[in-house]
Amino acid sequence: MASTRLIRTLRRNYPHNLIPYFANPSRIFSPKSPFPATSSNVQTRSYAEIPQSPSPKPPQNPTLPNHIGKNESSSSSSTERPPLSSSLNGSEIAKFAAIAETWWDSEGPFKPLHLMNPTRISFIRSTLCRHFRKDPYCARPFEGLKIIDVGCGGGILSEPLARMGATVTGIDAAEKNIKIARLHSDLDPLTSSIEYCCTTAEQLVEEQRKFDAVISLEVIEHVADPSEFCKSLAALTVSHGATIISTINRSMRSYATVIVAAEYILNCLPKGTHEWSSFLTPEELVLILQRASISVQEMAGFVYNPLTGRWGLSDDVSVNFIVFGTKNNQ
Repeated sequence: MASTRLIRTLRRNYPHNLIPYFANPSRIFSPKSPFPATSSNVQTRSYAEIPQSPSPKPPQNPTLPNHIGKNESSSSSSTERPPLSSSLNGSEIAKFAAIAETWWDSEGPFKPLHLMNPTRISFIRSTLCRHFRKDPYCARPFEGLKIIDVGCGGGILSEPLARMGATVTGIDAAEKNIKIARLHSDLDPLTSSIEYCCTTAEQLVEEQRKFDAVISLEVIEHVADPSEFCKSLAALTVSHGATIISTINRSMRSYATVIVAAEYILNCLPKGTHEWSSFLTPEELVLILQRASISVQEMAGFVYNPLTGRWGLSDDVSVNFIVFGTKNNQ
């Protein structure tokens, strides 16, 4: 079955007109068949316009109490499961809860996310400042914005968002992740105000919570039902608000690099971290978001430079990619 899917993937032609080319600011984003156009006359822009000023650095490698994420009390289940109404996958939650104490170890299992974080933040800062008409060059451009980080893990994205002035809520279905996130955020007065909750997007929808921007990075490939998950993200977004999602493309290159190389050869990730069949192609994600009333306005790929050890934005979405969309008026 896996080989059959790989062959089908190799034969699939991805429409490159879906992808904005950052080196050509005049290129128009206009998705074509098999998807209806999400927007017309949406201009892309040069990657050089994205501010590269570094964000304040978080406290480095704090000493965490031994009981956090290792020896939980008998009242905690060894396998954490999402609430019944959740679109999440219980086995995936348990998988990440088992390594929760390593979230802030920049050389541990989450090293790839730590390396990618500056590039993810650059894309978020640029798109949100442009959408909400904020100054991307000021120290706290997100002042006045309510942002939720869905699947926040240990808070490695929530904290930079808070330092840039946003009122941040971070949610995760794994209690161990939330404990680590709270402990680390308390080390810095700029991040101690983050609201961390062990809950799901679906539960917050039931509570009628709303946010200016909803962000979920490297999460959708781990959920049981991506369509329902995106509907929940859309329901949390205010009208004309922003939604940002990053994930991994279901391509031959992603199988070779993310699974075979990263997990089984280089051991950059724990074996079994990803399932190739759970990845979404850019076209599939655009369609899912359209059906959830989110119009994708911009898409970019993440590429790794082994010579510099850094990630950058690119028009190559064959492996890692990120999308920015806006909530349709309802």
